[in-house]
Order: sequence, then C-alpha cells, then structure tokens
Amino acid sequence: MWNLLRVLCSCLVFLSVAWAAPYKLGVGIYDMTGPSVQINFMGYAVPSQRGTGIHQRLRARAFYFGDEDKHVVFVSVDGGMGSDLVNMKVVEALNNHYGQGVFSIENICISGTHTHGGPAGFLQYALFQITSWGFVQETFDAWVSGITQAIIMAYDSAQPGYIKVNQGKLYDSNINRSPTSYLLNPEEERAEYPDGDTDKTMILLNLLNEKGEVFGVVNWFSVHGTSMNNTNTLVTGDNKGYASYTMEKAMNGPNSIPGMGPFVAGFASTNLGDVSPNTMGPKCIDTGLPCDGATSSCNGRCQNCIAFGPGKDGDMFESTQIIGNNQYEMAMKLMQSATEDISGPIDFRHTFVNMPSLEVQIDENTKTKLCSAAMGYSFAAGTTDGPGMMNFTQGITSGNPFWDRVRDFLSEPTEEEVACQAPKPILFNTGDLEQPYPWDPSTLPVQIFRIGNFFILAPPSEFTTMSGRRLRKAVESVIRSSGMIADDQPIYLTIAGLSNSYSSYVTTFEEFQAQRYEAASTIFGPNTLKGYIQEFSRIANDLMTGKESATDASPPDLSDVQISLHAPGVPFDRTPIGTRFGDVVEGKDAQASYSVGSTVSVKFHSANPRNNNRPQGTFLTVERKSQKGVNLWRTEAVDGDWATKYHWQSGKEDPIDLGIAAMSWSTVSWDIPEDATLGTYRICHHGAAKRPRRDGEFTIEEFTGCSSEFSVVA
Repeated sequence: MWNLLRVLCSCLVFLSVAWAAPYKLGVGIYDMTGPSVQINFMGYAVPSQRGTGIHQRLRARAFYFGDEDKHVVFVSVDGGMGSDLVNMKVVEALNNHYGQGVFSIENICISGTHTHGGPAGFLQYALFQITSWGFVQETFDAWVSGITQAIIMAYDSAQPGYIKVNQGKLYDSNINRSPTSYLLNPEEERAEYPDGDTDKTMILLNLLNEKGEVFGVVNWFSVHGTSMNNTNTLVTGDNKGYASYTMEKAMNGPNSIPGMGPFVAGFASTNLGDVSPNTMGPKCIDTGLPCDGATSSCNGRCQNCIAFGPGKDGDMFESTQIIGNNQYEMAMKLMQSATEDISGPIDFRHTFVNMPSLEVQIDENTKTKLCSAAMGYSFAAGTTDGPGMMNFTQGITSGNPFWDRVRDFLSEPTEEEVACQAPKPILFNTGDLEQPYPWDPSTLPVQIFRIGNFFILAPPSEFTTMSGRRLRKAVESVIRSSGMIADDQPIYLTIAGLSNSYSSYVTTFEEFQAQRYEAASTIFGPNTLKGYIQEFSRIANDLMTGKESATDASPPDLSDVQISLHAPGVPFDRTPIGTRFGDVVEGKDAQASYSVGSTVSVKFHSANPRNNNRPQGTFLTVERKSQKGVNLWRTEAVDGDWATKYHWQSGKEDPIDLGIAAMSWSTVSWDIPEDATLGTYRICHHGAAKRPRRDGEFTIEEFTGCSSEFSVVA
C-alpha cells in the first residue's frame, strides 16, 4: 500500500513539474520624460533644437525573466542610447531598495530606442554634451528614477509564466542610408542575405501567465528613431514610441491612460546604424534631383540632401505614424500567431573591455590593437536623416589644413594614431581629450543574456546592417558548437543596440574604407567590429561552458566633475496684471463646436514646466462632460496621447522682463479623432508656478485652468 502511495505521489510530482510554468515573468513601465523645454535634444546635435513641449511622453519599459537560479531584466527606454552612469545609479538605487545581490550591472540591460526627440544631458562624456551645454541633472534624474521604478514594477509583479517567440518579415519600413558603403562588403557575403542591405526581420517575445494570457511583448526591429526630423522641438518617442503607445492602447483598452495599463509593449532597437525610416529616400531639396550617392551632397553641400519619410509631402508626424504603425501591426500579428516555446535556463555574462588596449586577432598570423578614440571629418557632415551644419560631406578620406589646425589646438593626434585610423582623417582626437573630463569612453560593457534558447547581445554602439549580421553569425556558431543546445532545437538571437553605454557606430572593415558618416563615427578604428566579435564570442563561450568571464576595470563615475551650463529655469513666474496662472489668453479660447477630424487649440497663461516635470502626470487633459452629473468630467486624453500636443512659449520678448521674472504661455491642441464620442468637452492645462515669498524664498504653486465648454459634433 505504501509503495503504491509513493508511486502515486511520484506521478503527481512529475505531472506538477511537467506542467509548471518554467519561468517567473514581470513587466513594468514608468515615465522618464524629464525636462520638456529649454534643453537641447539628444541625437541630431543641432544647438537650436531645444524642447518647447511634449507630443509623446517618454517611457522606460522593463521585462523581467527569471528561473529557479538566476534572473535578468531587459529595459527598453524611449531615449537616445544607454549611459554607463545611468546604469551605475540605477543599480545603486535598486541595491538601496532591495539590498545587495538582487540586481547588478551584470544582469540589467538598458537599451535606447534611439529616438532623437528627447532631452540630452544624461551621458557623462564631454563629446555628447557640447550642444546641450553640459550635463543636465534634470534629464539624468528622470532617467534614473523612471528606469528604477520600471524595474521595481517588473520584479515585484513577477508571476509564473511562459515565453513564446515568433518572427516575420516587415517591408516598406526601412532603407539603408549608406548603400554605397554596404556594396563594399564582399559580393558572396551579400548574397547570403536576400533581404538586401537592411534587415527586415522583426523578432518578438510573448510573455504569458499560467492561464496563457499575454501581458507583455518585447520585439526588435532595425530602424532609426529619426522619422521626426531636426526641426522638431516637441518631446517624442518617434516611430518606436508610437508603436509601443498604439499596442498598449489596443491591449489595455481605448479608455486606458498611456503608460498606466498592465500590458507593456517594448519596441527595442537593434543593429540600426545605417538604417533609416525615411523610406522615400534622399533628394536635393533645392532642385528635387537625386543627391550624389557617395557623398550625400547637392552641389558639394550636405545641407540640401535630405531623406523623407512616407508621409504626405514629407510630413514628419504622418511619417512617424506610418512607420510606427507598420511595426505595431507586425508585432500584433506575431503576438497573435506565436506558437514556438522558449525553453532552457536563464543566464548572463558581462565584461568590461578597455577598447584602445584590446588586442585583436586579425588572422592566423596577425594581431593588432584597436585605436584610441577619434571622430572623422564625415562625422560633421551628419546623415541624410539630419545633415550637419558646416561645409562637410560624407566620404571624406583626406584632411584639410584649416580643420587640422583646429583639431590640433584641441589635441594633436600622434603619427601612430593617424596611421591606426587610416583612411579616416581625424577631426576630433577624442581619445586624448581629457578636459574638462573625458570626451569619449574607453572602457565599455559587453553583455549577453540567455533566456532559454533566446540570446540577447547587448553592445554599446550602433552596428550597421552587415556588422550586426557578422556578429550574430559568429556568436550563433559559438553557441551551437558548445553542444549545450540540442541539434534539433532552434537558436534565436538578437542584438539589443545602444545598450548600457554609448560609443557611437560600428561598421565592417570594408565599409570603414568609404568613410561615410557611420565609418567616421566608428571611433576605435577599422578593426572595431573584429574586436567586438572577438569579445562577444569569448563571453558566449564562457556562458555556454559555465565559466566566469574575465573583465577589465569598470569605467569611472564622473558625476562629481560634471559641468552644467544649460539654460536654467526662471527666478520666478508671473502673469499679466489682472490674470492668473491657468487663465485662457484673451481671444485664444475654444470655439463653440468642432467636428471630428478638426483641431481644438487653446492658449493659457502659464509657467515654466520645469518647475514640475509632472512624472506619471500630464500638462493637459481633454475632458468630456458626463451625462450623469453637471460637474462630472471624464478624462479622454492626456499629454502622452498621440492626438494631443503641449507647446510652451517663454516671454523672452516681454519688454519688462529684465531677466527678473518671466511670463510664459502654454498652447494645448487636440486633433479630434474620427472615433471620438460626441458630446461636450473642455481643454484643461495643469502646471506649477514658482512664486516668491516674503522671507525671500520661493514656493511652487500648482494650478489648473480650463477652456470654455465646446461641442464635438459629427
């Protein structure tokens, strides 16, 4: 009898193990918008591109994966790129919250979607702070807080579940912006990839609970966050931000508040270095003719060679929506049709590599070190997504006496450094520039996550299409040859670009020779890709064989030496005599009625939004009157919705300002959706004013003002 009972118990244990969910999974999302005005945007490096408001709020989206032994968290952020200083402070905050040992630099990956429409100042190296006038503490704090909170939400909400994977081809959503460079790669290698000169595959992970319900997805697709061009001054998550917003809205319900629902959708970056969303391609804006292919210039000037997206007449908002919607629709299709289970252990490897000191095996008989960091002349030319501001073009392979003297005034490269970077003519010798602090990183993180038979490679750079293909191919070979994955089990592998730090671009050796923008920005020289492949292969082998990975020393924490010269807020805010904060400006109120498809715009007396960036909040609400009560209003839209825009205007032209106090105005607009509920509405603006007190100190006073009521009619 006892033996029979033991057999029955064993069977029950077997069944419970066999059917138990193999992973613990969690998702989290949090606001990381930061200062929406006065701060330069990160990406295009155009000094005049400073924030004037919000079109989309920026979010940190965290995805937690754990098994009985280990766990990792992947965070996709609506931001330009990763930052090693952000990672350090996020880990510090998590250690303060959970204690030591739960999270570390090794099991957290923070990857930027590469939107070019968010505030700068979160990187600790001087090169990336030139146009933002240094470090921006407000931006940095918003990043650290938002990412930390997203990770806490993901970890605390973790539940037993399953992971499914799916992938498919997405067309008409990206082009190669340096096609002449791509053609320099060997013909036989290019023939291996029928997708041509950009990757068309979207790969997606489904996170499901024990009931089989999807509560989160994260995917990777190759496209730059440059649908919004360098004239845009409203904070935006660009095409990937729109895709995330749209999918979350679809899954959380049409009445959900952006960023607040239980379902989280991450649209992460991958090897997008030479990949543009501006699918109509570049043309000369002065003549309408094609640009010169090798230099991306028109009559020798890069400023007139600009690529446009698929929006009507090049409209950047419509282009963003189209490219974002394409990604959303593909992700929905993959989510709904995913059947392949992910299986196997959770694990990770992380190493720091001092890149200029890295010895790289070129072939059986040759080794060489990578170069000290340097930017080439074509870096200043920009790209067809956002041209530079001076008389540079792409494809420059020889120096100029004038610019060489300017370079040498800052830091003159040695003959060895010049030879190492050839054929790149050095414009900024960033590796030797240490004042006021290092201009470029030298020590960088290299990281791999294993989630069963799914692998995430996380480089701190923008890999070009072929660079990414070579990296994936090399690492997959290492994984397969380890024998730790069955021959009949598929291996899924993606690159999570711009992760954990930032070191500009990585091209192939062949692409480097052309010295277009991406090559000029490959800072460690022509063998940079070989170095990354070598190091990723090394830690991939460590991962599969259970070996610890050797590492160089971690990068420095430069937070104590950062310089901030950017625009301050205001000493205090004020409004014209006889008005209050939140009052509608005379003649700028809503009209009596609007039809669906039209735009409502209301202008308010306001204050500097940097007094309170309103994380997890909003500067505006679109409210609909309830039929159940006279004074009951339902929020229909906020400043994170695509249909709204929040624009702030300072009173610099105020003749009695004198720099002592500032008047300002906020304009709230709402594009009434075709499916809007008919009824009575109002537009409200929410802000905070800095007001003087009698004791000489200041106080922050919250205010709200609303428009008159108006009707939305068919």
